[in-house]
Amino acid sequence: MDGAKISSGVKLLILLVGLMWVSEVVDTALNGELDQYGIIARQPDGLFGIVTAPFLHMGFGHLISNTLPLVTLGLLIAVSGAKRLAAVTAIIVTLGGFGTWLISPPNTITIGASGLVFGYAAYLIARGIFNRRISQVLIGVVVVLVWGSALLSGLLPQDGISWQGHLFGGIAGIFAAWVLADDRPKHTAARHV
Repeated sequence: MDGAKISSGVKLLILLVGLMWVSEVVDTALNGELDQYGIIARQPDGLFGIVTAPFLHMGFGHLISNTLPLVTLGLLIAVSGAKRLAAVTAIIVTLGGFGTWLISPPNTITIGASGLVFGYAAYLIARGIFNRRISQVLIGVVVVLVWGSALLSGLLPQDGISWQGHLFGGIAGIFAAWVLADDRPKHTAARHV
């Protein structure tokens, strides 16, 4: 394992989580004023929230509940380096956020990093399949065993919880695993006998 690559990934993860905590401190000081900048479903100006929503939370309880899985799952991706973590995060935030914007009830505001958490989990589950690496498949199995019931329950409609964000975060995570697969079959020339 490349120590510099791991270090860069961990630093980026710390930066992302740190920005979430700083945003919540500022939001608390502003009496929740930043929360209006989440994903506003089906409103053109709500598309801006795709970028900001993962950094906004409905208080410290919400942020704490997202931090542990985000750090745990994020570290499993961060060992592949900052470039990989940045690419996975960008795909999940963009596609997951757009899906959330598209199918959430009109004029609802979605905030929080749980879509990113679901995306990271789905990425880790699917990555080994697309890369055909047993070590990554085993990591995916562990993710399912540890987080599986929480992932499934997060897809069920509940008041105040965006199952849409969870669903599209997961779909985006699988897409990221496919797009970023680094062990795709190589086309070989046909052999003539």
